[in-house]
Amino acid sequence: MNILQVNKFYYPEVGGIEKVVQNIAEGLPEPYSTHVLASQPRGFGGHQIHNGVEVSKVSSLGVAMSVPVAPTFPLRFRTAAKSADIVHHHLPNPVSTVSQEIAGAGDTTVVATYHSDIVRQATALKIYRPLLERFLEGIDRILVTSEPLLEHSSILKPYQTKCDVVPLSVDIETIDNEEYTPLDIQSASPVILFVGRLNYYKGLEYLIEAMKRIEATLLVAGDGERRSKLKQQAREQGVDGRIEFLGYVSDEQLVSAYRTADLFVLPSVEPSEAFGIVQLEAMAREVPVINTSLPTGVPWVSLDGKTGRTVQPRDATALAEAVNELLANDSRRRQYGKQARKRVEKLFTKERMIENVQRSYQKALDS
Repeated sequence: MNILQVNKFYYPEVGGIEKVVQNIAEGLPEPYSTHVLASQPRGFGGHQIHNGVEVSKVSSLGVAMSVPVAPTFPLRFRTAAKSADIVHHHLPNPVSTVSQEIAGAGDTTVVATYHSDIVRQATALKIYRPLLERFLEGIDRILVTSEPLLEHSSILKPYQTKCDVVPLSVDIETIDNEEYTPLDIQSASPVILFVGRLNYYKGLEYLIEAMKRIEATLLVAGDGERRSKLKQQAREQGVDGRIEFLGYVSDEQLVSAYRTADLFVLPSVEPSEAFGIVQLEAMAREVPVINTSLPTGVPWVSLDGKTGRTVQPRDATALAEAVNELLANDSRRRQYGKQARKRVEKLFTKERMIENVQRSYQKALDS
């Protein structure tokens, strides 16, 4: 059975959705055969085989409003979809939905994983929403990454009867067998870790502000358009000596960062953060998480009082209090870490996600 996974980008591009697509593409067993269609962030596309998966990348003029400008994508999609038994889109991705609209479904079964609502591009959404709703109405099955996202998304409400909750995952076996070298941290103080793109919804500015009340070292793994502004904020607030901006890090460096950390903090401030797969990466390594009470899957992934702490978004004081509470209580921090690992083993393994995806595929075929 031929599966076409369609997303904005694919490995080696870094991102939570990109990792999910890779896990599905590489994890589906026989009789599934997977082909990935994605875009280059900029430049000429091409074909490659990565870990046994055929990957086609469409040429792109660049990225605008988080969307690749890839004029030939609909044509490439139509060709690729003809040989697919199931087309699996990953949303939000206007290029993908437009391509499906142009190509038409034909006899092909079409499903989509709905990763998050479109939040920031409110004006563009007014134009795009009718197309998105028509797309969701016409496809066979919708995979939603968490129950809270399904409950709170106004876009998904009309289609709940054909939605399946399929939580995202991490590969525990790979994590348990990983080799790493502990990071050389100059300070002897505890280590707090943030991982993610430095964009508008991550809320890192509030964590930087909270560092005025925290005696610890903050590692920031990730890059983005706000990096210079955030480094300037750290200097102005006198905490730059306790914050290390690591920039883009390799997989090996990221593993070392997780293994070095005493706490993981995800201070996101907008529902664009619909799940936070980086939480799972920390939890699988028994690192407790401090997150925010967004109306998405974020506080459902890591539970307040069980696997970490949850605070209100945009509240630097609450962040500082939660961090200090756990840093001051080693036994509670270890307990949360162990419970975090157990929660990943119960709900968020790669094997469980692949099984859920296959069940959704079968429901789509049956419909």
